[in-house]
Amino acid sequence: MNWHLPETDDTPAAVVEQEAAVWRPLTEAARELVDLCVMSDVDDDEVRAARADVEAAVARLRKARRTRTLGEEHLTAGRRRPWGNPVIGLRNPIAPPLTVVSDPTGRAETSFRCGAAYEGPPGLVHGGVVALILDQVLGHSVGAAGRPGMTGTLTLVYRRGTPLGDLRAEAWIDREDGIKTWAKARMIGPDGVTAEAEGVFIMPRAFR
Repeated sequence: MNWHLPETDDTPAAVVEQEAAVWRPLTEAARELVDLCVMSDVDDDEVRAARADVEAAVARLRKARRTRTLGEEHLTAGRRRPWGNPVIGLRNPIAPPLTVVSDPTGRAETSFRCGAAYEGPPGLVHGGVVALILDQVLGHSVGAAGRPGMTGTLTLVYRRGTPLGDLRAEAWIDREDGIKTWAKARMIGPDGVTAEAEGVFIMPRAFR
């Protein structure tokens, strides 16, 4: 269930960028680590040494742990900074990550890469990951048009396998009716559309 809100944050830009400059490189390194856990072919001794290094890093980061998630903290503070999001999160190493460009008409699009960590069938992106990404892009579409909503239903049609590698996704608003917004999206690989989605988004009571 995706709840896409307008991107707002009352933290001074310089402070946000300072935080990003610290956390982004760590997340990128962790993202590469995830990929290499799947793709590395080093010998056993190197694997054991790498494990020790990772455990040392975990011990460092464990010294101070948040009591709330990033999403909970920012929601309580009245601002929106989705750094923990599994699709677009700056601090989430499982995010590809996506940078979604959208406009007030409800058009949204993004280009990104899915590597071996997202593999389902051999050489192809896992179908659940395809759904996750399309849900996110649909959410950007309705949010950009000023109709933020929770995903009520998400219907997918898989046209063909989505290959690992460079991909695109795009979404647009199909129609509106009261608190409901229908939006459509598609995943596009090198050989064309691989999956299509339609989502029904319900506007939260606070925004009605």
